Amino acid sequence: MIEKEEVVSRKEIAKRVKELGQAITREYSGRQLVVIGILNGAFIFLADLVREIELPIEIDFIRVSSYGSSTCSSGAVQCAKDTELDLAGKDVILVEDIVDTGRTLACLKEHLAARKTKSVRICALIDKKERREVEVTVDYAGFVVAEGFLVGYGLDYAEQHRQYPAIYKIVSGV
Repeated sequence: MIEKEEVVSRKEIAKRVKELGQAITREYSGRQLVVIGILNGAFIFLADLVREIELPIEIDFIRVSSYGSSTCSSGAVQCAKDTELDLAGKDVILVEDIVDTGRTLACLKEHLAARKTKSVRICALIDKKERREVEVTVDYAGFVVAEGFLVGYGLDYAEQHRQYPAIYKIVSGV
């Protein structure tokens, strides 16, 4: 059993997701937008975010992994499921639960840019800048959290704890 401490409340998440959706709506008006969720962690955040974007959008998913069942990134990014939509000439927003080392998103941006996208930007629920190993810009950041291993609202530890409605820092039990 893990012990956890709330870092971001359900109410704070809802407010920030609404703000992010409004910003994306303003900036992408009149453009062809594809929102790509990075599985598994981003599915809850993506579902709430797209309901706040007041534009016609296409939605797709990609599945990559760099953690496995560890609390530390292995550094190796593996793609298990690629996108299925034609992305050529379209603006893309990659939606991620957490940006940590930056390796996964740097790899994905390069992968998607090679598919002749018009642009690729990043929207992340959590931005942990102090752990960056690869420079990557989070264009739409939900929250900056300095430390701790986080779970809830899609974030997991070994595929567990995603279902919590708020974001928690694991205090012990890992």
